[in-house]
Amino acid sequence: MDIEAFKAQPFIGILRGITASSLPQVLDASMAAGLAHLEITLNTPGALDLIRQARSHVGAALSIGAGTVLTLDAMKQALDAGAQFIVMPTLQPEIVQRCVEQGIPVFPGAFTPQEIQLAWEAGASMVKVFPAKSLGPEYFKEIKGPFEQIELLACGGITPESVPKYRSCGASGFAFGGSVFRTDWIAEGQFQHITSRIEELLLAYQQA
Repeated sequence: MDIEAFKAQPFIGILRGITASSLPQVLDASMAAGLAHLEITLNTPGALDLIRQARSHVGAALSIGAGTVLTLDAMKQALDAGAQFIVMPTLQPEIVQRCVEQGIPVFPGAFTPQEIQLAWEAGASMVKVFPAKSLGPEYFKEIKGPFEQIELLACGGITPESVPKYRSCGASGFAFGGSVFRTDWIAEGQFQHITSRIEELLLAYQQA
């Protein structure tokens, strides 16, 4: 992942629980919508093989990252599998440090002002505020008051309707998962719905 390219289209799709058989169709649906960045969470069965499969399938059209990275060893395995960026639900300073040293974009999770500040000072590319849905856009506005230089990634409950609100309140990026990569759509082969929903999110950002 090129972090400047990410800032031009600051969306990360989150695949959790995806299977090897449905992964190609989900990747194709994402690329058809114009999505540029997607993570596979490491608590997905066979996640490392899925990352390898994804990298082989998409080539340079989509950057593939690893999510739910909790340990330094997990980070190393993910990078060896081909992950191009690292996402965490919490702040693990040693992981952030190692990513910074290797030039790997990294998105640690944080919730409180203290955690957000520490994550940014550790070297986060953006600080993933999770779960954003519990806090709402106004929380981002409050955080940007004293921390205007910190770039925040909203994760959790992101919709086409909420994207403009988060953006106006200071969110620099967005991450979405189950609301787009719905298990029923995947099971029924309704991959066009995934494409449409991603297009709606991207359009909402462009129009905001």
